[in-house]
Amino acid sequence: MLNCAQKQGHTSQQQTAIDCVVGSWGPWSSCTSLCGVGSTERSRQVSVPPRNGGTPCPDLKQRRGCFGNEAVCNSAKEVAKVLPDSFKRNFKDPWRRPHMLMKEEKASYCVYLRVKQASAACKLKLWSAQLVRDRLVCAECQSDAMTKSDRCGGDGIESIRTFWAAASAPGCHGSWVREQSSERCRCPPYSVLFV
Repeated sequence: MLNCAQKQGHTSQQQTAIDCVVGSWGPWSSCTSLCGVGSTERSRQVSVPPRNGGTPCPDLKQRRGCFGNEAVCNSAKEVAKVLPDSFKRNFKDPWRRPHMLMKEEKASYCVYLRVKQASAACKLKLWSAQLVRDRLVCAECQSDAMTKSDRCGGDGIESIRTFWAAASAPGCHGSWVREQSSERCRCPPYSVLFV
């Protein structure tokens, strides 16, 4: 009988409850969105895991909303205005003033954009009907449409959703994400041009 009591006492000492102990919170991660609403999170590690019925660990991760506002965001807010490539390819305006004719021709470039959203009005015109969700569209930036910074307004930012509007198709607009760009190139026929 004494042996049994000794064993029970010995066993109860081994079964002491050990509560979970966690370290301090790490730093918040950067916002998942460079521009607009995103999320950020932080975590902490378990220093001592709970044992023998001790208090379980509290949350090890925290997440909260954030609003990305990087320097590139101003470009992301621009709305690209586009036309079908047949509309303005090699088009020269005969009514330009003489000093406008001296404008230096800059090399065009292409931007490949994945359409994320398109309004129903885009289906009403043959050329804008190609602007459908998940389609990769080539948009060409020619010198006539370039700003002083040698780029077209609304040409997008890599991996960030930006917006577009079809200049000759009322109500046709949507969003897209830039996947890549190529210097000194021309888009294939039936593409779009920046205006």
